[in-house]
Amino acid sequence: MAEVILEHVYKRYNSKSNAVSDFNLHIEDGEFMVFVGPSGCGKSTTLRMIAGLEDITEGVLRIGDRVVNDMPPKDRDIAMVFQNYALYPHMNVYENMAFGLKLRKTPKAEIDRRVKEAARILQIEHLLMRKPKELSGGQRQRVAMGRAIVREPKVFLMDEPLSNLDAKLRVEVRSQISQIHQRLGTTIVYVTHDQVEAMTLGNRIVVMKDGFIQQVDTPLNLYDYPRNKFVAGFIGSPSMNFITAKVVGGQFEVAGQRIAPQGQLAQSLKAYEGKEVFMGVRPEHVRVRGLGDVSEDQNLLSGVVRVVEPLGAQTDFIVDVADQMLTAKVDGHAAVRPGESIQVLLDITRLHAFDIATEETIDRGTPNGLLGQVDSHATSTSGAALSKDVNVL
Repeated sequence: MAEVILEHVYKRYNSKSNAVSDFNLHIEDGEFMVFVGPSGCGKSTTLRMIAGLEDITEGVLRIGDRVVNDMPPKDRDIAMVFQNYALYPHMNVYENMAFGLKLRKTPKAEIDRRVKEAARILQIEHLLMRKPKELSGGQRQRVAMGRAIVREPKVFLMDEPLSNLDAKLRVEVRSQISQIHQRLGTTIVYVTHDQVEAMTLGNRIVVMKDGFIQQVDTPLNLYDYPRNKFVAGFIGSPSMNFITAKVVGGQFEVAGQRIAPQGQLAQSLKAYEGKEVFMGVRPEHVRVRGLGDVSEDQNLLSGVVRVVEPLGAQTDFIVDVADQMLTAKVDGHAAVRPGESIQVLLDITRLHAFDIATEETIDRGTPNGLLGQVDSHATSTSGAALSKDVNVL
């Protein structure tokens, strides 16, 4: 196992702009670190620099106690899992998993031990003699992970490994990846655009946008204490509601209706008296008056239902509040139709606020009084195609 440290790392493809700028991040030994963000945010480029598939223009990259900037991928003691599996079609599963070890002149008995142990962990022992064309997508991805596991590397790098799987298989393989990490305790750096994957897998998460790191924090801190409007909107499903509101008497005012925040946020809003801010509230913290036990007559917003999305265990409403759309998530079934007028109740203990100009959060109180860590700012382009250096596997 090993820690991974990026210090003031830059990536330039031309003289006019940086693909990655002053990227600083310390990934602890044995940590599961997830890079998440929309397509093109720079997460894959950063991962490929760690792998050695992209050159570092400036800065220092350490894996363990070694500076590896100029070290080829095969000498970095890492293993990478790609989204497209990259299996050799003419080899069976056993041969695919053993291939990298054979190149390294590993003894046959040791190869056999490692392959069978990895197959047992991944529950693919019965597939060892099959060719890739005989496997499902989920089985192929397990083989790709098995090929990485047999290397017994210091660091696993995973570049959107579940993106080619259907929803059910993603959940299944995601669970296996989590179990593998718990069992092996190896450092994992994992790239995804899926915030659900990020929240369920990562010990910590790096949220990226347009190549910049927005926040580095634990999943729950990102959810409860986002540093800015982008992080707040990206983490959570459905995403956080943002309503433009005027601060009047320390309260949010929306079309003449008042919402009274509590705690530190109420104090912080005093500096914005008479100004507009973004009020943020997650759909799961919005209830509909008249449904269930919701009967309060304060902190309500009136609106018209535009869309009803019955999902079985829950029902989502999209409500028009003074020409601003707000999503409410309600447990179970709800007999509400589009066009109906309703009132929604906001959980005043879970409100957020953001400065309209900077989109930075307005302090609502944070764990230990600290905002989520920001290790650096980075700009990047999306990762390139699979490199010829596939021996990294």
